[in-house]
Amino acid sequence: MSDTWLYALALAVIIIATLAFYAGSLLRQVAKQKQSQQQAELAHKSALAGHDHKVLASVLLITRAMKEEQCDFSEGCWRLSVLLDSLKTTSELDQQFPAIFKLYNEIKHHTILDKRKELPKKQRMKEDFQRMTIEQQLHEKIVTDLELLQQYTTERMSILSTSS
Repeated sequence: MSDTWLYALALAVIIIATLAFYAGSLLRQVAKQKQSQQQAELAHKSALAGHDHKVLASVLLITRAMKEEQCDFSEGCWRLSVLLDSLKTTSELDQQFPAIFKLYNEIKHHTILDKRKELPKKQRMKEDFQRMTIEQQLHEKIVTDLELLQQYTTERMSILSTSS
């Protein structure tokens, strides 16, 4: 009987050792998966930061052009709104720069490019009048938003550069 217990004990030790080895290999797999997920997440964040850095560089160019009156406010606000909406790591910029987004929202339904050329002259003049009126109403607020946007963009680009 003592041999039977000895064999049972040996079998139990073998089973426990096998299960411990299997548990250890599963833990190593989990650790590798965690590390892979962390690396994928870092790569994703880096890609988003790279995208945003490029967008912000464009925003900075347009902002400067608008401040130097090389780009009219309507076109600039249109471009800035679209670019700012495309940022991946920031949101709610329409609340930080309301005048820029307001001008865009007021003119985004206007026809552009070839379709504008096809419009009757009276319709084009009507859209131009609407655009100029809203530009005039928002001019000072847009100038203020441009200052804030330039500062925000410069700071954000600096943050993105250091985090990459």
